[in-house]
Amino acid sequence: MGIKIIKRNGKSLKDKLYIFAIAGGMRTTLRHFLRNIKDNSNLITMQYPEVQPSDITPRYRGVHRLTKRDDGSEKCVACYMCATACPAGCIEIEATQRDDGQDEKRPKIFNIDLLECVYCGYCVEACPCDAIRMDTGIFSFTADKREDFVLDKNTLLSHTRKKEFGND
Repeated sequence: MGIKIIKRNGKSLKDKLYIFAIAGGMRTTLRHFLRNIKDNSNLITMQYPEVQPSDITPRYRGVHRLTKRDDGSEKCVACYMCATACPAGCIEIEATQRDDGQDEKRPKIFNIDLLECVYCGYCVEACPCDAIRMDTGIFSFTADKREDFVLDKNTLLSHTRKKEFGND
């Protein structure tokens, strides 16, 4: 069992200064810049958010929403299946007793942290009640503070289905 010695590069003054590497990068940037100035027909600029992308398919998984029954009550029975299936662990649920006679439990707290979510859709597949969906059509969510990316139950219930994303 021997020790393998690896020769390190970059010991010369030329390599330590990075000047030639920076000059090479600037040369590449200048070449692309001049080529785009001469012929800008291949450049595509979209005035987002006024103009929305048209290449998003109906199967795209957007921001989550919680669904309601026909009588307006929430479908979620706080079974924790979505939180269990979530590989990112971004769903927080706290259950409470339900007193409307429909089910045993309902979520008192239902939070989804969009900064941790990987938008895999496992929560939708795991839900036995079809209470959570990702068909809002909201594909970009922006906020100023980190706390604004945590969606609570009321926000999730207020999201609606985008019309071309199938039946409700």
